[in-house]
Amino acid sequence: MTAPGEFPATTPIGSRVEAEGYVAMVCFKHGPPQLHGVELEWTVHHADDPQRRLDAAQLSNALGVHAPPTLVPGSPQLPLGRGSLVTVEPGGQVEISGQASDSIPRLIDDTTADAAQLTELLAAQGLVPGRHGLDAFRPPRRILTVPRYAAMERAFAQLGPHGPRMMCSSAGLQVCLDAGEADQTALRWRALHDFGPALVALFANSRNREGSDTGWASARTEATFGTCAPFTEPPPLDGDPAESWARTAMEAPVLCLRRGDSWDAPAGLTFGAWADGALDGTGLAGGAGAGDPLGDRPTYGDLEYHLSTLFPPVRPRGYLEVRYLDAQDGDGWITPTLLLSALMSDPAVTDQALAVAAPAAGRWFPAAREGLHDKPVLQAARDLVELATTNLSRTGVDQDLITETGERLHYIVDDTQRRRAS
Repeated sequence: MTAPGEFPATTPIGSRVEAEGYVAMVCFKHGPPQLHGVELEWTVHHADDPQRRLDAAQLSNALGVHAPPTLVPGSPQLPLGRGSLVTVEPGGQVEISGQASDSIPRLIDDTTADAAQLTELLAAQGLVPGRHGLDAFRPPRRILTVPRYAAMERAFAQLGPHGPRMMCSSAGLQVCLDAGEADQTALRWRALHDFGPALVALFANSRNREGSDTGWASARTEATFGTCAPFTEPPPLDGDPAESWARTAMEAPVLCLRRGDSWDAPAGLTFGAWADGALDGTGLAGGAGAGDPLGDRPTYGDLEYHLSTLFPPVRPRGYLEVRYLDAQDGDGWITPTLLLSALMSDPAVTDQALAVAAPAAGRWFPAAREGLHDKPVLQAARDLVELATTNLSRTGVDQDLITETGERLHYIVDDTQRRRAS
């Protein structure tokens, strides 16, 4: 099979089978698990009134030369001081993402410095980053006007209220880990999913939405899972992960048809159907006409773009991107990052972690609703915390941070147990 990168982005795809093979090949890249990465996202609020609507112009002024072109057309989008790029989500959430690193201490230092710089940029315009995984004060409102988000918003709005909330009101912490060697990938893929319910509950902080209690410990998870089910929900874990993900990508709806001024896709069009010729000979309003390969069949560029519109709890992108954690207040992101890194630091540790996570595996919705008040989830969370804290030295961070992280993790679990007993 042709190696990734040998297909120009403009090359048409001949069939679903061809597209499926490409996805399986590029989304799980094998090699020693060495690199780590994080992406931090925040809602943005006025410091004097978190309920006030965010103004795109004020956010543009705050970000200056670091603003992405989606917010400021023609912006150079210069990286922050330690190399992180700033991006902006549809509702004005800001995100920073730096280069993956083989040193967790360096990753933490660089990300901490860039997060502090971003906070200073926002503060100069009277803005502050949010403290939760979901906007607790305002209804969802899109401030970016690019065709991608307009098409996605219209597609998701037809499915219910959660899509606009996910797009415009949610903020997450993403932890990125290598897929590992070929014989490790299935284990690492399953582990990151089986840990999910316990970790969702451990770090849930998005109970409130638009000034009201939702009844969910993580209403961000509720919104994300409900955006475009089943494609935004946890996947089945049977069989080969690459083949399973490739099938999912083919069966998922096309959200953006990048033709003309409007990128709205025909209702019900899946990528697999498009690759098999569902649009052959139709001609596309405002785009390429019948007989034009760009109008009839998707290209490899279209396929890469389609993959960027899929939002499962763990997304394979050559590496594994954990997407199920609520954004954390301040430097709180360091704790779940180290916990996950410790649990995935060695196959023997990961095997142990899978065993202790088993009581809560698959309990995503109870974890999102009840948090650590769900008994099996609390048991798994407590045992994962114990295992992780005994292996934090594997992450390479100094003893002070190991001690601080262990104290934070035990406080979360112990506080829940105290409240359950009272």
